[in-house]
Amino acid sequence: MALINIKIEGHEYQVDNSLTVLEACRKCGYEIPSLCAFNHGKCSQASCRVCLVEIKGARGLCASCVYPVNEGMEISISSPKATAARRASVELILSNHEKNCLQCPKNGHCELLHVAEMVGARDQKFVGEMTEKTLDEVAPGIIRNTAKCILCGRCIERCKEAQGIAILGFENRGFKTIVSPVQNRSFANSPCLQCGQCVNVCPTGALMEHSEIDKVDEAFKAGKYVIVQTAPAVRAAIAEEFGEKIGTCGTGKMVAALHRLGFYRVFDTNFGADLTIMEEAFELLERIQHKGVLPQITSCSPGWINYMEYFYPEIIPNISTCKSPHMMQGAITKTYFAEKHGIDPKDIFNVSIMPCTAKKYERARKQMPNDVDAVLTTRELAKMIKRAGINWQKLPEEEYDQDLLGEYSGAGVIFGVTGGVMEAALRTAYWKLTGKEYAKINFEEVRGLQGVKEAEIKELGVKVAVASGMKNAKPLLDEVKAGKSPYVFIEIMCCPGGCINGGGQPYVHPTLLPNEDDDILETYRQKRAAVLYSEDERQVIRQSHNNKDIQRLYDEFLGHPLSEKAEELLHTSYVADREKFPDK
Repeated sequence: MALINIKIEGHEYQVDNSLTVLEACRKCGYEIPSLCAFNHGKCSQASCRVCLVEIKGARGLCASCVYPVNEGMEISISSPKATAARRASVELILSNHEKNCLQCPKNGHCELLHVAEMVGARDQKFVGEMTEKTLDEVAPGIIRNTAKCILCGRCIERCKEAQGIAILGFENRGFKTIVSPVQNRSFANSPCLQCGQCVNVCPTGALMEHSEIDKVDEAFKAGKYVIVQTAPAVRAAIAEEFGEKIGTCGTGKMVAALHRLGFYRVFDTNFGADLTIMEEAFELLERIQHKGVLPQITSCSPGWINYMEYFYPEIIPNISTCKSPHMMQGAITKTYFAEKHGIDPKDIFNVSIMPCTAKKYERARKQMPNDVDAVLTTRELAKMIKRAGINWQKLPEEEYDQDLLGEYSGAGVIFGVTGGVMEAALRTAYWKLTGKEYAKINFEEVRGLQGVKEAEIKELGVKVAVASGMKNAKPLLDEVKAGKSPYVFIEIMCCPGGCINGGGQPYVHPTLLPNEDDDILETYRQKRAAVLYSEDERQVIRQSHNNKDIQRLYDEFLGHPLSEKAEELLHTSYVADREKFPDK
């Protein structure tokens, strides 16, 4: 890479020669509208034709998202020809787009409306032939509405890039073209992971989470004991929904908002994370000591579990049988908590606030007997707060309810970032194997946002690996399948970077984040991860086994990790077929 000289609107700039015209212009302070480009301005489709610019010497207008910069290039963004062409492109897209914007769940975050305003597009300038509408609401996690699709191809590329499975593609031709799984199947009848990475990059409301806000409303109306828990990654992003900068910790205000929404108890899923570590670490030690199936692979990411059941059912014996933290906490809430408070479990309605659309699929699994009744994404929680007229900026900082399930450790907090589950488990495994606490507490070897991390923990004499994104995990899984894996323990998360980048987190796009720096798409995962590591550092208790509420739970109810009752409530099973959803 080297610096080259270019001109934009007659002004001279030096830019990296590896950039596209779109990237270079953005770095130099110009906003060129685009709908098919994402991921730092990269694009492989050039399908929307909204980023057209004039380049001196080029034949015709150029799509800036795929056109590389070169020495001496002269770019004109605001020429009459380029301006008119961009407006016409957007007007053509609008002609084939469903018009009920007020009812659109993406209203307020729609990039199409933002771009239309930028270019001065006139709605209904052209009258198009609306594509045949497909409304896929069958899958628990994601809704697909082709009437809102603009055929930008972002979801297709994201599925390939993050998960390597490419279940989405263009179907049919001409005005009948749609984006869908093969043969326009439902997400429920295709190897979709329900991870929501496609939702995160969709510029319109064509792909959205399957909202369960109505279920929560009905539970309140029915007089249920509506109990809520929030995943660790939610606190790292919820504030973004209210105009705060990425990297702002929203824990206290979020808890205050949940109290004002009327929940009977507001708990932190970090308690469930600590419980998961107790079961998972003891399960690992049990396998090591009794020559069980190794490597043991984590099970708290439902998108990963879906991937495994579709593509690697042969390695089911390697997967930890532990439920994920929110499912464990849901089970304990309807048993231990209910028993202690004299509440009929049927009157409890458990709500999980998750950064993840796949958690909606997880709670619907036949193997999960109504532990959790509804899952809301971070975005859905923000909608509920706004709907209630709660002013985020004026909320006080409040604490989670301390009622049997209230205490949590720093180990539970870091579950939300790739490597966090591994580090939390190692803290407890070290204590169990050596009889003392690990002096440094942090296992830095497994930190970082790389797609794959490998480490040898010399103090324990084991090799471990961490992967996020199924495309990155595949080589590790191939080793396991072939019986050649050198690791004892492997952590896998479906979403690149972990839950901080889950499919239910706030949208991150430079044109919709005017208060953020230019390189925010390159740093937002680090900023969110830093929130969790910072909170871990602030905790007095930083190992799951030192959580007093967890200790009391075992003393009074479960007995010990891997006990018969613990196996019944906290562990699950997996299937090698596709029949995973209840008949609803």
